[in-house]
Amino acid sequence: MQLTQFFRMSAIQEVTQLEHRRFDAQVAKDTAALADILADDLVYTHSNGHQDSKASYLASVASGQSRYDHVAIEALTVRPYADDQTAVVNGQVRINLGPGADGQPQFIRIKYAVVYVRQPEGWRMVLWHAQKQASAE
Repeated sequence: MQLTQFFRMSAIQEVTQLEHRRFDAQVAKDTAALADILADDLVYTHSNGHQDSKASYLASVASGQSRYDHVAIEALTVRPYADDQTAVVNGQVRINLGPGADGQPQFIRIKYAVVYVRQPEGWRMVLWHAQKQASAE
């Protein structure tokens, strides 16, 4: 294996693990873990078009406004660029948003794109953009 292939695999593995940690932190409302993953200049576009900054997104997770009872990753592809200093993630997740007004669980399925940038302190998410899919069943 060539050295560039090794670093590319390392970047893919690191970002894949980070995506799993990020979703786990969202479910746990672990805003400290999320703060370490999210870049200070984050632009977070929800599937309904609402945009958050890092501060407003962390506040929405802490308050329960952005609620995630469970996140199932259904697809995940990481593509490193710029000598493995940037990574684009495309994925699909099924999210249990918790009980609705009728007491039944509410689900949403989204496809998303994420951009991570390797900074001196590690990988940081700078962009999230989600699109709601027709059915979550």
